[in-house]
Amino acid sequence: MQVSSLNEVKIYSLSAGRSLPEWLSDRKKRALQKKDVDIRRRIELIQDFEMPTVSTKIKVSRDGQYIMAVGTYKPRVRCFDTYQLSQKFERCLDSEVVTFEILSDDYSKIVFLQCGRFVEFHSQHGHYYRTRIPKFGRDFSYHYPSCDLYFVGASSEVYRLNLEQGRFLNSLQTEASESNVCDINPVHFLFAMGTAEGRVECWDPRTRNRVGVLDCALSSVTADTEIDGLPSISALAFDGALNMAVGTSTGQVLLYDLRSSNPLIVKDHHYGLPIKSIQFQHQLDLIISADSRIIKMWNKDTGKIFTSMEPEHGINDVCLYPNSGMLMTANEAPKMNIYYIPVLGPAPKWCSFLDNLTEELEENPESTVYDDYKFVTRKDLENLGLAHLIGSTLLRAYMHGFFMDIRLYHKAKMMANPFAYEEYRREKIRQKIEETRAQRVQLKKLPKVNKELALKLIEEEGEEQQMTRKRKQKNLPSLLKDDRFKVMFENPDFQVDEQSEEFRLLNPLVSKISEKRKRKLKILEELEAIGEEEEEEPEGKASDVESSESSDDEKGWVEEVRKQRKLLRQEEKLKRRERSKEDQQTLLKPQFFEIKEGEEFRSFKDSAKKQKLMKKTLEDRLKLEEKLGTLNVSDTTVGSKQATFKLKKSEQQRKQQEAEKRHRQERKTLRRSASHLKSKRGRGRLFH
Repeated sequence: MQVSSLNEVKIYSLSAGRSLPEWLSDRKKRALQKKDVDIRRRIELIQDFEMPTVSTKIKVSRDGQYIMAVGTYKPRVRCFDTYQLSQKFERCLDSEVVTFEILSDDYSKIVFLQCGRFVEFHSQHGHYYRTRIPKFGRDFSYHYPSCDLYFVGASSEVYRLNLEQGRFLNSLQTEASESNVCDINPVHFLFAMGTAEGRVECWDPRTRNRVGVLDCALSSVTADTEIDGLPSISALAFDGALNMAVGTSTGQVLLYDLRSSNPLIVKDHHYGLPIKSIQFQHQLDLIISADSRIIKMWNKDTGKIFTSMEPEHGINDVCLYPNSGMLMTANEAPKMNIYYIPVLGPAPKWCSFLDNLTEELEENPESTVYDDYKFVTRKDLENLGLAHLIGSTLLRAYMHGFFMDIRLYHKAKMMANPFAYEEYRREKIRQKIEETRAQRVQLKKLPKVNKELALKLIEEEGEEQQMTRKRKQKNLPSLLKDDRFKVMFENPDFQVDEQSEEFRLLNPLVSKISEKRKRKLKILEELEAIGEEEEEEPEGKASDVESSESSDDEKGWVEEVRKQRKLLRQEEKLKRRERSKEDQQTLLKPQFFEIKEGEEFRSFKDSAKKQKLMKKTLEDRLKLEEKLGTLNVSDTTVGSKQATFKLKKSEQQRKQQEAEKRHRQERKTLRRSASHLKSKRGRGRLFH
């Protein structure tokens, strides 16, 4: 998306960027989008919004859902559905279209005026009817109250075709030799036509009489304008009931009040090209006029320029999307341009995301880069000897420096430093030497921490590279070059402890491989100490050792596993013995605990029971109390539950109850003993 700004009005070109050819397959299009950044970043608002060669006219339906455009080659019409953001249909025609009109709210009724004097009617399903007018037509308008089509062209007559009756009516005879454009006022339906003589004739369709003539050719000529011939009328548009804008073939736009024969404002485009289109923007009271080179927006009251746009290709027609800030143009190029100007109004509802997009771009403005200019500071100008150019047109002040032409900069630099080529040559030679050095075999510089792990990763990386070369796959990123694992080879805290039990249990088969790596490490350390530059000999020796021992590796793996297990068992036994000796040597010291006031110490079990009870939930505690008999839960008749508690007795009450119990037991025993003695005495007396 290209952004331009004039008079602090931002214009977003939504169709900027390269377009892909139609004959490319979808697969190739996707591949190009992946490779090319410009294609990937472009905004394709409506899919395939273009013509094969040239687009001539573009219009929007009254409901705002359909955009219709005509162009060549071959002559065709394309309808785009804004709700689907794609093309609805395409119809090819027999001859080129001069202009067309959408009669219905959607695309169901369309009239085409073609080059070969043909008038073609299309309905929703396609071609409906075709007729011919006597002379070559240049423009036409539709009169809604009477269903009449008014055709103007290379004739003094205005042809009328009634669509209700299906026949031609009597023509309007004018004083002009030829007519170029025509329009009907939407309020009071006044018919106006622009002639080749530079006049505007106004007719009343009810009486079919001419009601007025405006001589615009003389009014368009001012003191500042330079014209070669008599200006003719090339564009015409009504604004409301009283205002009318007229465009001439020499590049002037005249704004009239129908009650006066003198123009209110005369605006010159200063290009001498005929005005192609005139649009009115009511929110800001602007007039949008366009010739084949430029689109100008200016205030209709003061004539002050608001902003302007100069597309890359010639303009054929301009269409302003109703009640929005979107502008579309038909060009002398396959692609039809779409512009979005947030100042004019919001984006249409079918592309409302443009508002959010432009707001984000305004929040994060990007600095402008000039490809053909070089940014230099004041110090750079003094070094180049160009300080005297400050203030001239060759330098453009910007921020803390200046922009200057890149060609002037190169010339000045060559004059200021004639030996720059020699320095450039030396730099290139130095780069070539460094490239050849990089191709030599270099020593493997291992990190200080986890050297064996680094050597293992290097070996695995070499094997993976060989495999990927054979399979033609992409190389995976190396763990040593990854910044996320950088600390693992720098911080000693991450050193792998190979003597730990976990390492030996998880890696019982690593011992043989680790021995080979240790040998390699020793060789590499020796080479680093000596300072040799090549590693061909040690690598050869290591490979010989590997080849000699490779056959015995498989047999020794089982033995190595057994050895590791035996060693682990022996180490565990030794550790147990050491722990038992330490336990015997250690003396247990008595521990003292403090009891709170009002409590009596019984045993450690009671405190443990209390802690367990406190950890349990309320439900578990209630169940326990119910088992002990201190709680009774019963259902009532209403449906609720009733709980009765027996309060626990205090320590003093418990002691008192125990003392009373003992006293009762003692009294019982005394009574029993007394009754026993009495019975003995009674028996003795009887015997005597």
